Amino acid sequence: MPGVNTHTRIDRELSGSPELLEDGYAVVKLRTTERMVADERGLVHGGFLFSSADYSAMLAVNHPNVVLAGANVRFLKPVRVGEEITFEARVEKREGKKIIVSVVGYRERTEVFEGEFLCVVPEKHVLDGL
Repeated sequence: MPGVNTHTRIDRELSGSPELLEDGYAVVKLRTTERMVADERGLVHGGFLFSSADYSAMLAVNHPNVVLAGANVRFLKPVRVGEEITFEARVEKREGKKIIVSVVGYRERTEVFEGEFLCVVPEKHVLDGL
């Protein structure tokens, strides 16, 4: 997608695909697959939902150096394999290098996930100098 400045090599099959990207706002769709299943009943592991929510937060900031510093999340409803989840991320507050992003995940119109992500934009890539 044009305009994506961060996390350009992420596996979109596992973390979702950008559907909309605006200044301070992003929408990511996650199509759940068998690779994400945690048990014989088709429950999708929450780690994949978190990854997609994190990715949507990073895209809402959309800076090449943005990283996650913390998150407070809630899994509201279970997700089954084959379901499509839409994550909406919105920048709520900026304080210097710190950015608070709210993320909500929906299955159709039902909320299945919500969270607040603390993003940080360092001057250099976090791996520089290691």
